[in-house]
Amino acid sequence: MILSMTGFGKAVKIFNNKKITAEIKSLNSKQADLSMRLPTSYREVELELRSMVSTSLLRGKIDIMIYCEANDNSTLSGFNIPLLKQYKEQIDSVSTELGIAPPVDWYCTLMRMPDAIKNDLSNSDVGEDELNAVRETVREAVDALIEFRAQEGRRLASFFEDKIANIQALLDEVPQYETSRIEKVKARIMDGLSKLENVSVDSNRFEQELIFYIEKLDITEEKIRLQNHLNYFIDTMNGEMGQGKKLGFIAQEMGREINTTGSKANDAELQKIVVRMKDHLEQIKEQVLNVL
Repeated sequence: MILSMTGFGKAVKIFNNKKITAEIKSLNSKQADLSMRLPTSYREVELELRSMVSTSLLRGKIDIMIYCEANDNSTLSGFNIPLLKQYKEQIDSVSTELGIAPPVDWYCTLMRMPDAIKNDLSNSDVGEDELNAVRETVREAVDALIEFRAQEGRRLASFFEDKIANIQALLDEVPQYETSRIEKVKARIMDGLSKLENVSVDSNRFEQELIFYIEKLDITEEKIRLQNHLNYFIDTMNGEMGQGKKLGFIAQEMGREINTTGSKANDAELQKIVVRMKDHLEQIKEQVLNVL
């Protein structure tokens, strides 16, 4: 099975008078790129949480936000007046120094500043039980994200199966044009020779050169390799997870065989088939970047 790198997971846990929330979002990336924001009081478990998330999610651009808020009215929030005064003094100083006007709406400006709202929860002592609650919340959010990835993975698998089937159907059309293609090549060469005046042609040598030229246009090996790549793509997709990079490499090899077939085609109908194959393959390449 395959998993998508795109996903979202959220978990909430109540601990005493606190509501602990963990939200995790992931997007596609070549490696694990993890960003975490959490309350200062939980900093001691940050490295542990990072390790757990990286091990579980393997790859992707991952953003984690953990926050804590009051679950009832026992813990109140209020404006952080001393800090807001400092912000205002610094903004006034910058305005004077740079010769620019201060903000028109001081209230909105100050409310956007970090820690403008003071929450007594941030100053409360954190025990091991609460840290365990944080660990469990993050773990549940990770599980939710993995389930989201699995759902997206099933959608991607269906998409890939459809595109591979389309390429397979086009590959099955190729043989019907091969015989006529060779005959057209022979006819074109013979017609060209017939228009030459005062030229004698050694028929035996001509046959040898013609066979050599036609062998260069043979696409039997390309068809066989492309067929193998199509089968390998499906087998890999239905195998163990974490095969996104491998699927990308297989898609590249498919493209190589399709391009070679196009360069040897020498036939309008066969070229049309190659173009349609490329269209389906490009859609595969675009979506395979989202596979874990």
